[in-house]
Amino acid sequence: MKQKVAVVVLHTKSGELVPLFIVWDNMVKYPIDKIINKQKAASLKSGGFGIRYTVRIQDQYRYLFYEYSGWFIEKISSEE
Repeated sequence: MKQKVAVVVLHTKSGELVPLFIVWDNMVKYPIDKIINKQKAASLKSGGFGIRYTVRIQDQYRYLFYEYSGWFIEKISSEE
């Protein structure tokens, strides 16, 4: 399932988007420790297609997607 999230992003001079923080609905901000990979891909769990960032947040690896309508993260079972 998709979980839409707000993302604090650095927009570089070359036009690249670099996500820095994920912000949940309760305004808690989680820093993205590391971007592992970035590629065009579909979300097989949630549906949708866009730029998929494989990120590490607090020692957890997650898929963060950017598509035309905004940012979303795939929910994991404990969040559903």
